[in-house]
Amino acid sequence: MYDTIIIGAGMSGLAAGIRLAMYDQRVCVLEKHTTIGGLNSFYRLRRRDYDVGLHALTNITPKGTRKGPLARLLRQLRFSWDDFQISPQIGSQVVFPGARLAFDNDPALLLEEVAREFPAQADGYRRLVGDIVDYDDLTEEHQRLSAREVVAGYLTEPKLVEMLFCPLMFYGSAREHDMDWGQFCIMFRSIFLEGLGRPHAGVRLILKNLVRKFRGMGGELKLRAGVSRILTDGGRVTGVELESGEVLEGKRVLSSAGWVETMRLCDDGQPVEVAGSPTRSAGRLSFCESISTLDVDPKRLDYDRTITFFNDQDEFEWTVPTVPCDLRSGVICSPNNFAYDEGLGEGVMRVTVLANYDYWAQLNERDYQLEKLRWYDRIVDSAVRFTPDYRGRVIDTDMFTPTTIVRFTGHDNGAVYGAPEKQLDGATHLENLFVCGTDQGFVGIVGSITSGIGMANMHCLREG
Repeated sequence: MYDTIIIGAGMSGLAAGIRLAMYDQRVCVLEKHTTIGGLNSFYRLRRRDYDVGLHALTNITPKGTRKGPLARLLRQLRFSWDDFQISPQIGSQVVFPGARLAFDNDPALLLEEVAREFPAQADGYRRLVGDIVDYDDLTEEHQRLSAREVVAGYLTEPKLVEMLFCPLMFYGSAREHDMDWGQFCIMFRSIFLEGLGRPHAGVRLILKNLVRKFRGMGGELKLRAGVSRILTDGGRVTGVELESGEVLEGKRVLSSAGWVETMRLCDDGQPVEVAGSPTRSAGRLSFCESISTLDVDPKRLDYDRTITFFNDQDEFEWTVPTVPCDLRSGVICSPNNFAYDEGLGEGVMRVTVLANYDYWAQLNERDYQLEKLRWYDRIVDSAVRFTPDYRGRVIDTDMFTPTTIVRFTGHDNGAVYGAPEKQLDGATHLENLFVCGTDQGFVGIVGSITSGIGMANMHCLREG
């Protein structure tokens, strides 16, 4: 009998496992794949290492800072800053027609940029930032507010509004066209006020540290252990049945599989989706990403931006595209362009765009591979409008699609940020079944780890 069974060995599940193992709980983390990490994982192809998901860590405050999500998670999991070897970004930018905003890990730069590009908006921007600093990120009231309506009370220049929403949506909005005000505040603070960074070794170092600590505290990690059913009796979870047929008993279950996906596993007949109820609807927003390995560091091509968020029209459209990939906007990330003590060796350019899951999912294997080749070229063609043309320096490529995301995460529709409506308290209709991770409310690596810690503290440590 386990104290807590955790479904999914992503960031949130592993963080929750560590937190519970610290208090001598018998904890088992179940992962259906042969690798850990979920969306934020890694793989090796043609003798090269590739990260999946991770562009950058958000919430990167300087070493020694005692406030903020990163400082809290380090304390809660008993890691030091040096365990993650985080280097800050060199500098990023948002590029729209006729306007460009640079930003780095000093919020003063973005303020200067807003004042330069949109002088009449500077005071409103200062007031917006001041109120975001004071927000409470877990109030239901903030989750129900439209971020676009709230921001309109501070800023009157439509292009500036779109330029601020673009990075926040690409890095954390499950809702089309708009964001919840609470989620807007979380993402604004994590990207623009705290900043971006990355370990030199990428996501591997983070996962390695999490797994080592979890196992070192006696936690059990089972790979190739997909859950086929969550077993229930009288409104309570009694355990899980694995795809192998093995049954594991537990006092409680914490699932990072996603809300709809978790409800589908329950054997009590609870409807997975209820018509007209957004809390039962899976997300629809997914991505394609091209990955280009270069024979040169991008800085030698006069490109030193860590991340470029681009949009080729004044209005930014955040919705499922009607075409396989939406090339009007995207995110260009170079893992080389962080302030490392040493270089990465080969150059890397990653370009992420919105994609249509239904299109990619209906292709047979032959057509799927051909479309990946075609759309890799189109995605890179779109990106080099905003960077030096690196196509002549490419020595290897890969690409992932919404179906890749389904394979790594199990999320319906390849929804990177899960369901539009979040379950902030992690509770379900079963008194000892809880959710953590994307559908609880936090996204990104720091957000996912914070979610796992928070749900473990709130629900799994109260009874010991």
